[in-house]
Amino acid sequence: MRGPLILPLLVAIMVPTFASAQQEVRMQEATEREPLRYLFYSPERDESAIEQTFPLVLFLHGGGEGGSDIKKVTKHGLPKLIAAGKKFPFYVVSPQNPSEKQFWDDQQLIRLVDEVVAHHPIDESRIYLTGLSRGGYGAWRLAIQNPNRFAALVPISGGGPVPYAKRIKHIPTWAFHGQQDSVIPVEESRRMIDALRKAGGKAMLTIYPNAQHDAWTQAYDDPDLYNWLLRHRLDAVQAE
Repeated sequence: MRGPLILPLLVAIMVPTFASAQQEVRMQEATEREPLRYLFYSPERDESAIEQTFPLVLFLHGGGEGGSDIKKVTKHGLPKLIAAGKKFPFYVVSPQNPSEKQFWDDQQLIRLVDEVVAHHPIDESRIYLTGLSRGGYGAWRLAIQNPNRFAALVPISGGGPVPYAKRIKHIPTWAFHGQQDSVIPVEESRRMIDALRKAGGKAMLTIYPNAQHDAWTQAYDDPDLYNWLLRHRLDAVQAE
């Protein structure tokens, strides 16, 4: 059975019109900052299975989707695919940055992950992190600040703090960027991937030669991305 709609620290505020995609809108309990609204997708479960856990993907949107209108989060990436009816074999939590200008609150994001894990049958060895544009920067930074939490990292059209890349050399990373990107130059991704490789990390970079800032549509449409993600486990990553 799926968990109850109302849970401690997780309050459902509405069920969207695209409920057939199993994506719900929820809200993290208010802290000293604004409440964190987020979309939550549950995979189909085998009701006959006594114990069944699933991976979790944390998706961070770009700068244009921040604010208070949660529907904006479905504009790109995984939430867009889910809203269109795409099914995934993992949970997806897609928070909305309350600010349209400020960066992501890393501590708030980790609290959200903790709460989701506490209330759903999630395999904690298979928590993955991805984001696009400003969310790509957010994914790099969140992984660096929490180097033992994520089993794989997929930043798209973003960049990060190169001197700290060595902190996540053990995390399998696959970055994507458009060669023609005039918003965030492709060199931003190249620098991070080069730093990871120099540190001995397992890092890949796919550059779409004709893509501009939107490299995420091609990336998230590629089934190889999800096959690659699901191969990785945190316990195996930590043992290397």
